[in-house]
Amino acid sequence: MQTLFKTIGIIGKPSDPGIAETLIGLYDYLTQHQYTVYVAEDSVKFIKNYSADSYSIETLGQHCDLVIAVGGDGTFLAAARAIVEDAIPLIGINLGRVGFLVDISPNELPAKLHRILQGHYTEEKRYLLRAKIIRDSQVIHEETAVNEVAIHRWVTPSMIEIVTKIDNIFLNSQRSDGLIISTPTGSTAYSLSAGGPILYPSLNALVLVPLNPHTLSNRPIVIHDSAEVEISFCQTKQINALVTCDHIEIPDVLISDKILIKKDPIPIRILHPEGHDFFQILRNKLNWSSINHS
Repeated sequence: MQTLFKTIGIIGKPSDPGIAETLIGLYDYLTQHQYTVYVAEDSVKFIKNYSADSYSIETLGQHCDLVIAVGGDGTFLAAARAIVEDAIPLIGINLGRVGFLVDISPNELPAKLHRILQGHYTEEKRYLLRAKIIRDSQVIHEETAVNEVAIHRWVTPSMIEIVTKIDNIFLNSQRSDGLIISTPTGSTAYSLSAGGPILYPSLNALVLVPLNPHTLSNRPIVIHDSAEVEISFCQTKQINALVTCDHIEIPDVLISDKILIKKDPIPIRILHPEGHDFFQILRNKLNWSSINHS
């Protein structure tokens, strides 16, 4: 079968020299099979003995048919945000600990990658969130998130008082340590740690999870992903809040600011090996069951 991809980008975890062996092996495999390969600028240092062509992570997707992320879920998230507007697919190689998104291990790499590159794969579309910080009716910051947008209390021992509206309709006000707005992808990340439900990846839904709410009846709620979520504050004195989009921090959000969160219209395309099974991943990663009922 003729390959579907000709030019492939590689994005690695730039702070981890331990990825070098896998990165070099991947680069060798691709170049030996006559693919044009570009490496992210902050990862090319690990391929010391090669004159690999490189681009910044922000522009890499413009030159490729496919991108491979080598690392953990954090590396995958960074790669997804960088290439989403290029509408090219993404593959994850897992060198991390949990790895809900990166589902090829290094020892499976040659065989499974070969099958994917020949067109034998399962494709998923995952949508991102776009968060806008509004101050004095102006957008002062804008960021995307694959997993979640989280609002935290920041440099204060006190809870923050959050007002939430859904499509401009009042939902509730709460005193808490913060609030997580999560995609189905992020429902197995921070949201899960905070007591939120696991959402099947293809659901058209978002989940709102309070962080340590003062009122114990304040529980997570699932809404349709077409809704716009508006967060504001009702403090009587000035405090700062911290907004995070995945692991990107937006500090010094003021109580007079508004935060608008909405699903981004462009999905990230994820390629999985044949036989990809979300429930099997849950069983393996969360240690739910040691019994095979098939």
